[in-house]
Amino acid sequence: MAALLRLPGGTDDAAEIVEALLTAADTRDAHAPAQATRWRALAEAIGDGLDALPPPRQDTNT
Repeated sequence: MAALLRLPGGTDDAAEIVEALLTAADTRDAHAPAQATRWRALAEAIGDGLDALPPPRQDTNT
């Protein structure tokens, strides 16, 4: 499954969402392990997508 994620804050916001999903998954381990597993998989998929992006261009005209 592919999804297009557009965030005003760009990759920084996406990375924050990944961290939030992982933190939330940690809190659900005891009471809803299946949900925690899904959230970790989602965080991993978003992280993999971020890793696949090309590095930002560096503007050399300063």
